Amino acid sequence: MESMENGKKYIVATSKATPESFLTQSRRSFYAALVSALGSAIGGALALPSVAYLFGGHKFNPKSNFVEAAKLTQLELGKPQEVTFERTRVDAWRTFHEKVIAWVVRTGEKNVVAYAPQCTHFGCAYHWEATRNQFVCPCHESRFSIDGKVLGGPASRPLDRYSVRVENGKLLIGSEIRKA
Repeated sequence: MESMENGKKYIVATSKATPESFLTQSRRSFYAALVSALGSAIGGALALPSVAYLFGGHKFNPKSNFVEAAKLTQLELGKPQEVTFERTRVDAWRTFHEKVIAWVVRTGEKNVVAYAPQCTHFGCAYHWEATRNQFVCPCHESRFSIDGKVLGGPASRPLDRYSVRVENGKLLIGSEIRKA
């Protein structure tokens, strides 16, 4: 149908409301609402873990970061000893119970140094050779003194150290490794 207004010609669409067109419109709007609701539910389900991670309380407790590794009476003064201890490590939502090794040297009555067990060259496991009075890495013959300094070989930096504390005659080793 055409209409004239101010000298301009307009086409006006008219529709007759029939029961079939009413059902089609309501079915279409129902499906549009259903798709919108499903999209919102999926988006919310995907966003929920992110929000929980960002705003939720973290399980990190710096006091429990240190675990008992040995008693001071078990450690001889000036003699490196390989100490194995157990700790619990939390990595995001997973908790690990693991055995950890450290090379421990008691340097004084209440002073202890704990070295990470990996060579600083390629991460191989080194050992103490009492006859040579040094730590030796069997992979590429890196050698380290009792205080962790490089004596020779391809390693370019000293041994890495664990953070340590001595409390009530016990050696406590933390999970933090300080790069040398």
